[in-house]
Amino acid sequence: MRFEIPALPYDFDALAPHISARTVELHYEKHHKGYGKKLAAAVEGKPEAEKSLEQLILSSDGDLFNNAAQVWNHTFYWRSLKPHGGGRPTGPLENAIVASFRSVDNAKRELAEAAKGEFGSGWAWLVLDRDGRLRVGQSSDAENPIQKGHTPLLAIDVWEHAYYLDYQNRRGDYVEAVVDHLLDWGFAASNLEVVAGGEGNRDADRRYRKGATESASGPS
Repeated sequence: MRFEIPALPYDFDALAPHISARTVELHYEKHHKGYGKKLAAAVEGKPEAEKSLEQLILSSDGDLFNNAAQVWNHTFYWRSLKPHGGGRPTGPLENAIVASFRSVDNAKRELAEAAKGEFGSGWAWLVLDRDGRLRVGQSSDAENPIQKGHTPLLAIDVWEHAYYLDYQNRRGDYVEAVVDHLLDWGFAASNLEVVAGGEGNRDADRRYRKGATESASGPS
């Protein structure tokens, strides 16, 4: 079916010690798949069942929006991470980051601060905005940057279920671990490459599906 949850691109324990196998398993099996089940039930037998996740995000509200967006956001989040990630971007992505933030370190710092500073449940994002510049943003609950016409490049989940088993109230420690050790800059680079090829945000759903099925090692 259209809204089937993709398999994780790595094993439950692949992000340890920064995110435990138990956290990944519960996050994916209970929360992510839970949104998918609610979404499937909400659209069963309705015209919305023929829409893509992106179309639902842009056209729906209430529970339908929340579940569609959380399915999209979570799949994108898993692809934003990889075992032995972190480090620094290279190539065109590095050039774009330096042009927008003056340095890679500034970009990483802003992304970490956005994730730490989001009040309550939500997300931190690295996006390409409609003016062609990279920027860092926050979103509450299930909100997604494509609602503002931005192209997501990376996401960090800061709902408590993403980190509480491992870090309790120390969200900052979780965020630092993700930024320093788990972010998949190759995935961000592949998303930026799609935009550079002229496909832009209008093809966000294709990039979501492609990203959900690629290996965790990133593009070659």
